[in-house]
Amino acid sequence: MASSPRSWEWYGPARPWAGGKERGGGDKGRPWSFRRALRPWQQAPSGGALLLRHVADFQLSIASIIENSSGDGLAQDLHLQAQQLAERLKCDSVVSAISAGPGTVNFTINRELLAKTVLQQVWKDGSEYGVKSELFSTVPRQKAVIEFSSPNIAKKFHIGHLRSTMVGNFIANLKVALGHEVVRINYLGDWGMQFGLLGVGFQSFGNKEKLKSSPLQHLFEVYVQINQAAEDENIKKLAKDFFRKLEEHDEQTLSIWKQFRDLSIEEYIRIYKRLGVHFDEYSGESFYQEKAQEVLKMLEDKGLLQKTIKGTGIVDLSEKKDLSTFSTVMRSDGTSLYITRDLAAAIDRMNKHSWDTMIYVTDKSQSNHFQHLFQILKLMGYDWAERCQHVSFGLVQGMKTRRGEVIFLEDVLNEVRSRMLQNMTSTKTTKEIQDPVETAEKVGLAALIIQDFRGLLSSDYQFSWDRALQSRGDTGVFLQYTYARLHSLEQMHGNAELTDVNVSCLQEPDAISVLQHLLRYDEVLYRSSQDLQPKHIVSYLLTLSHLAAVAHKTLPVKGSAPAVAQARLCLFHAARSVLANGMKLLGITPVTQM
Repeated sequence: MASSPRSWEWYGPARPWAGGKERGGGDKGRPWSFRRALRPWQQAPSGGALLLRHVADFQLSIASIIENSSGDGLAQDLHLQAQQLAERLKCDSVVSAISAGPGTVNFTINRELLAKTVLQQVWKDGSEYGVKSELFSTVPRQKAVIEFSSPNIAKKFHIGHLRSTMVGNFIANLKVALGHEVVRINYLGDWGMQFGLLGVGFQSFGNKEKLKSSPLQHLFEVYVQINQAAEDENIKKLAKDFFRKLEEHDEQTLSIWKQFRDLSIEEYIRIYKRLGVHFDEYSGESFYQEKAQEVLKMLEDKGLLQKTIKGTGIVDLSEKKDLSTFSTVMRSDGTSLYITRDLAAAIDRMNKHSWDTMIYVTDKSQSNHFQHLFQILKLMGYDWAERCQHVSFGLVQGMKTRRGEVIFLEDVLNEVRSRMLQNMTSTKTTKEIQDPVETAEKVGLAALIIQDFRGLLSSDYQFSWDRALQSRGDTGVFLQYTYARLHSLEQMHGNAELTDVNVSCLQEPDAISVLQHLLRYDEVLYRSSQDLQPKHIVSYLLTLSHLAAVAHKTLPVKGSAPAVAQARLCLFHAARSVLANGMKLLGITPVTQM
């Protein structure tokens, strides 16, 4: 658990090292603080941080505040300096004990103050706990456009779009929570030669009744059939003619295309509802077919558009202008390409939304495409291209249903719901659940999300149904189980009231571990806000769940004295509250029964 390189401050008497070197390798000359002093870490030799339990709440490394302190010969000197510094420091209302270690000064925090500070902050801030931290006080509020999911219309939602949808939703949720204005855009693949082929296919194999009852399934069947017949030159010609009519805005052809598009979006919205995802704007390549021609004219006017011998249009992206790197932006017949329409979309979004940052969420195979996109925008004179970002992700491998290879997302959602429901029926509590199917859906989705978000987004990973659906261990099912268990505890013993809490009743090591971990939440949010990786939050929530599970066993509410019971209820309420906040950021809806 590495900490972000931020300064510490002290509330209370001035310390002799105020203004010294920052421990995390950050800026010098910044103040220290009690808030930082409450963090349960020590500086590790690797530069990371280690959670401390019963030794010290945090450690100051003498080497970190002395220039040129490397070398084994200094070990004894550093130990002596640690002892001298520890003797000079005095305890106060914040620090209850100070001692020297091997080259470190160890600090133990006033336990009652720790409990009071954390519980009051969680109670006061509620769903905004962590995001109201001073960590974010200097971060400017921005407007972000986030493009994610982006399936191709007239095709069933492929499993490959699941990661884009979940990652984009997480980034949007995080930015909204941090006070940014977010525009969620679903940029549909709704234009191109494939629609010529599909149009001809529907005229040959289509069924209007099937199209109404199961639009994407029927269009998929039609697409498979016409692709098998596409070797026929006559079919190819008919497809080109259909698409040409589409580009010429032939009324009948456009009507067929619009029907495909509208039915597709209706179907997608139904699936997005199951995922708990929404969009502010549905756009697509079709929106920019005409604007793309304006882009080509702009490229030509700026001297950036070059013609090849075959008549295609390219933009030279090489440093030496030797065409060693280039991007094709126009077909030989003068029509636009995917990247041309993306250029038009980026310019249009800036004109429409005046955004501060624009994020594209796609798989890593498109990294080269976005690199070219941003380069061309910059060559066109759009300095804001530097504020465009491609968040890429790896592939999911090994995802199969009982029937074989999974292709479509809905198959996956149905499968995980079915497996989760089967697992739940073997437990005694299932009869008490009001809507077991809906609960199974939410728990199953949590299982998918946590397995997906545990590692770096850019990494490929091997999917495992058995591992994802385990009720114990680092899984989404365990998160949901922990939340439901804590909710049940409050339902059974009544809601905690902070005003009645005697914090001196929360001195056990397991209670302190939970409190220390709760205090770290803003650090974790900050890290995720910087690199847009959900794994920091996932790791934090899993650790919180394990700590809460241990505390639930060792700190019983039932049978305890009223003051102790109330204090423990308040602790568990705080853990449940922060658990819910983090789960919602990830796109998980907490369940109250399992």
